Amino acid sequence: MSSWNDSDQKEVIPTLEPHWTPIAARSPLPPPPPAAPSPAPHVGSPSRSRRRGTRVVGLALVSAVSALVGAAIGVVATRDEDKTITTGTLVTVEPADGEPVSEATTQIGKIAAAVAPSVVTLSATISGQMGEGESVGTGVIINSNGELLTNAHVVEGTKTVQVRLMNETEPVKGTVLASDPQNDLALVKINVTGLTAAVFADPKNVRLGDPVVAIGYALNLDGGPSVTSGIVSAIGRTITTESGALDRLIQTDAAISSGNSGGPLVNDKAQVIGINTAVARSDMGTAANNIGFAISTEEVLRVVETLRDQANGVERKQGFLGVGLTDRTDGGQGAVIANVEDGSPAAKAGVKEGDVVLAIDDVPITGRTGMIAVVRDAQPGDTVKIKVERDGKTITLSATLVERDTSND
Repeated sequence: MSSWNDSDQKEVIPTLEPHWTPIAARSPLPPPPPAAPSPAPHVGSPSRSRRRGTRVVGLALVSAVSALVGAAIGVVATRDEDKTITTGTLVTVEPADGEPVSEATTQIGKIAAAVAPSVVTLSATISGQMGEGESVGTGVIINSNGELLTNAHVVEGTKTVQVRLMNETEPVKGTVLASDPQNDLALVKINVTGLTAAVFADPKNVRLGDPVVAIGYALNLDGGPSVTSGIVSAIGRTITTESGALDRLIQTDAAISSGNSGGPLVNDKAQVIGINTAVARSDMGTAANNIGFAISTEEVLRVVETLRDQANGVERKQGFLGVGLTDRTDGGQGAVIANVEDGSPAAKAGVKEGDVVLAIDDVPITGRTGMIAVVRDAQPGDTVKIKVERDGKTITLSATLVERDTSND
């Protein structure tokens, strides 16, 4: 049984879901292509550069279009037994009168039209073990003065990005003001004013089964953003990443792909309810279909303020409780206290080894990753109420957090 202790600064939180995958399009630039043509890529493959990515996707489209043309010819021309060809006539609709097809007429189209001006595409040159490459993702305009929000993994390792606004042909330079990898959010600034800011929904209004629309620059394809629709599949999810734990996530079945990272998940009122961050992919032991995750507005609104503080030179501090954790193995919810450090806030509050933590400040704890995230995001000096189950009884304890030492992280 593995465990975690919030005093162990070097230990990376174990990944409980190995199929979790960030959805930014990120890859090194490839070597010159071989003489023989390459097979078309899987739709989840990350795009390399705009020019090269367009060529590869174009080949896939040509193949698909060729098949359609062949099918159409099969309808128009047929061969009889004497090898002669008889042609028919294509049936077409009358010229349309009225509203142009370019204007949105469906509810999803209207939502997309309302939100799209607040969605941008970001690209950055990065260097890695395999050489220089390009990271591509999506961003959301959060105020008219040029502040943008995106995923931290989109801008990881760079201080400047290229930002292209909707309906613009030329990018503008963006500066990464602050980044929070553990919450996978970053704040970017461009020197452009008069922008259309996205409207963020009240987190309390998000309900299971609500219709949603995901908007972003999937696969770094040419043109405007891609739009997909679905529902809110679950609320309050927690996943683990290489940087830590993401909690209070919204799960959706709206299709999201590489390049959608940092883009908005919006409700039927064109309000942002989350920032798309990850998808679950199948692996050798797990099948995953239409499972994507977005950082909820509840988390976004909190983290944006800490990012602004960070941009102004205020160091981000994390809460420290002083416990080791394991997951339950009996099928129940909660995190099990594996050990308590002497003199720690947990010890002073009366937390004991074997306690099952069910909630902190009324936030349900479904597992150790959720508890890690809740404690991490609290501020030193905060007094938290810890609901635990002990010997078949439920009790509530109060602990005043201290600052976590991050010097060895």
